[in-house]
Amino acid sequence: MEKYVIGGKKIVEGNFEINESSLQEFCRILLPEALLNEHKALIKYEEDKIVLDLKKDKESISFQCISYEDKIYDQKLVMLKSALLKFYNKDYKWGGMIGVRPTKIVRRFLEQGYTYEEIRIILKNLYLVKDEKIQLLETIVKKELEYLNRKYINLYLGIPYCPSKCKYCSFASYELKGKQGEAYNKFVETLLEEIKLTGDFFKEKNIPIESIYIGGGTPTILNENDLELILKELTNNINMDNIKEFTVEAGRIDTLNLKKLEIMKRYAVDRISINPQTFNEEVLKDLNRFFDSNLFDYIFSEAKKMDFIINMDLIIGLPNERTEDILKTLDKVENYSMDNLTIHVLALKKASTLFKSDYEHNFINYELINNKISELTKKKGLYPYYMYRQKNSLDWGENVAYAILGKESIFNIEMIEENQSTFALGGGGISKIIKDIGEGRDSIERIINPKEPIAYINIMEERFKKKVEVFSKWIAE
Repeated sequence: MEKYVIGGKKIVEGNFEINESSLQEFCRILLPEALLNEHKALIKYEEDKIVLDLKKDKESISFQCISYEDKIYDQKLVMLKSALLKFYNKDYKWGGMIGVRPTKIVRRFLEQGYTYEEIRIILKNLYLVKDEKIQLLETIVKKELEYLNRKYINLYLGIPYCPSKCKYCSFASYELKGKQGEAYNKFVETLLEEIKLTGDFFKEKNIPIESIYIGGGTPTILNENDLELILKELTNNINMDNIKEFTVEAGRIDTLNLKKLEIMKRYAVDRISINPQTFNEEVLKDLNRFFDSNLFDYIFSEAKKMDFIINMDLIIGLPNERTEDILKTLDKVENYSMDNLTIHVLALKKASTLFKSDYEHNFINYELINNKISELTKKKGLYPYYMYRQKNSLDWGENVAYAILGKESIFNIEMIEENQSTFALGGGGISKIIKDIGEGRDSIERIINPKEPIAYINIMEERFKKKVEVFSKWIAE
């Protein structure tokens, strides 16, 4: 029997190979009590089934499943995790799945030749996923498959500045009044230079782009002149013939005005985010985020008149928000004709102020809220089209984006599914080369731009050369 040690303590002895780091992470998140005990796991085969016997002291259970080892290479490890959940009487809606992108598992099974019916059985019997989550996965994957396209790449620009740092935020964002803010003008100059270099490279290699996404930070913190300079440089240097969507994150209403909306519209931007997160102004104030409902209504109304596709973000589980507060926000959302609604569950990111202050999630009635979300999205004609999960989030919940049919975000789908390669510019931009290695699996190579504006300015040319080198090799293959 092989011994596997986790956190300095032996927890499993088994007669099969176990990925120690994977099991450690699983127990840390879903079964911390298992780290305190020693277990024995024995695998045996009975006809077309695999049987796993799990023991601790005098207690034991048996967990069995049809063998899928010809396609599921880690089935024994998955069975061990599920057996541990059963042993400790854990009943999670996502079963033993702790991955951020569970939809990728479904797509991988499809590419391996399984039918949706067979996949439902695997998710339920092997991973212990509940029916409602299986249905959500299936619905989203079917919608994503309408858009996924590896013939193109996407272009991302990172603007790492914000008017203030929200306490829950872990993204690359720096205030203009700080040290990094002093580099604002030089940052814009450097980004304009990188756009020109990118345009030359794309023309040389004839690289087709499907979507452009300007994120951050808060891109609309750019003043009107700089916003126009960047958008003009993009449209002058990038072949827009294949562009199906052009998005600018405009989440903070304190960075928006009528002129900026007009500039974005002039340069073919067709999608923006206008994000309240909650309509509880006191909660937002405490989170260091400006909000004014009258200004929000004005900006939203003007954006609709200009025919922007509008996404609205909400966060469930913000500090000091009770269940009734969240329900009031959802009631308020009914007054807006958004095209996309993305609902996040608060996750405590290590780089956020909330995490550093040892904040603990307050209790809310997630079932009641989830029912309200379902009622709201049906009423507004919004359907789920992408989702992902975040560790350290309330009830280990999922973030789901809903959209009016035909208004789904291609960029968001491609990014979440890690299906399409990304060429990223600006602060914090992460370029990705994604290669198909068979059986529904990919290899991903990343080139990361520094998130700090000063560091980005200093090494932009060096990092750009690296991107050119890696993308040129990929294209040649």
